[in-house]
Amino acid sequence: MNMRIVVAPDSYKGSVSAVGTANAMEKGIKAIFPNAEVIKVPIADGGEGTVEALVTATAGQVIYQDVVGPLGNTIKSYWGILGDGKTAIIEMASASGLPLVPNDKKDPRITTTYGTGQLIQAALAKGLKKIIIGIGGSATNDGGCGMAQALGGKFLDADGQELPYGGAALAQLDRVDLSGLDVRLQDTVITVACDVDNPLCGAKGATAVYGPQKGATPEMVQELDAALKHFANKVSQVTGKEIAEYPGAGAAGGLGAGLLFFTNATLRPGVEIVLETTGFESLVESAQLVITGEGRTDFQTAFGKAPVGVAKLAEKYNVPTLCLSGGLGQGYEDVLQHGIDGVMSTVPGPMNLEECMERGAELIEMATKRLCLIVKVGIKINGMVNL
Repeated sequence: MNMRIVVAPDSYKGSVSAVGTANAMEKGIKAIFPNAEVIKVPIADGGEGTVEALVTATAGQVIYQDVVGPLGNTIKSYWGILGDGKTAIIEMASASGLPLVPNDKKDPRITTTYGTGQLIQAALAKGLKKIIIGIGGSATNDGGCGMAQALGGKFLDADGQELPYGGAALAQLDRVDLSGLDVRLQDTVITVACDVDNPLCGAKGATAVYGPQKGATPEMVQELDAALKHFANKVSQVTGKEIAEYPGAGAAGGLGAGLLFFTNATLRPGVEIVLETTGFESLVESAQLVITGEGRTDFQTAFGKAPVGVAKLAEKYNVPTLCLSGGLGQGYEDVLQHGIDGVMSTVPGPMNLEECMERGAELIEMATKRLCLIVKVGIKINGMVNL
């Protein structure tokens, strides 16, 4: 019987996509085990690469579309339709993400989720009744107001004027009018890939925790946090929903709260959604080995990041999981208590970060070869002794 190996890596952010990583791993495996059956399941956690991973895994399609970017300018974005032809996959990072904002223009007071709302609207226009939305990697802090504006909601100041884009403007909100909100949202099942449990406001809220990486100064953090609190109070009065303290409401600058306020969305861990959508469990059930990986493995990985999500399902069927990562950081050993049986870095020796990222695919392939040689030794040992 030929060995069956499932490769299920996340992307190596900024270097190699999850799809590219899976392809490189397959090459490495085939160099050592040429007869092995390799099943590629590129995965993601709701951030950059989620659309590509799920479209590839389900043989779906990517649709490109012009939208309003985080700074209010028109940009080229994309979303996907899964292979079932019934489910849309959206990653807000492609329309409202931090990489779309130059470093010298980072300012969460003005960035908007309007483009994300346009992607949702495009999926509704296609008649799709199920939408998966990954909300990692945002540049925004507008509570999902921009998204709701794109879907027909109106947010007016005391003079009856529509609020401009951005989180700072929320402080001027006087009246919320949801009468024009797209009615198709009511019949649409929306699942949100959300891997944080931050509330909307306060010391652990969207602004205080994530605002600084989006360009917020300490003064801006106070301003934006107060604006989000005011926004939530006004919207709660109209919707009857108390969302501000809900775990995950603070995700993506409050987009988590916006989706809960303005749609019937449910929030779930991103890796769970991806593994379920790809049918990963049925693929790993009859495998002999799983190889996963990510750009950097450290103590944070143990808190439900993609490799641990993969390993937990593999462990259910007593299938060993090895993790191949670009770098190993403090506390990486913690993953060994969460279903991962071994960890290896792709870096063969002293090398600067820039070179590692440029040679990402090559290093992944070479490291997979080394990993498989060790597996081969294990197979020989198993034939000689009772492990």
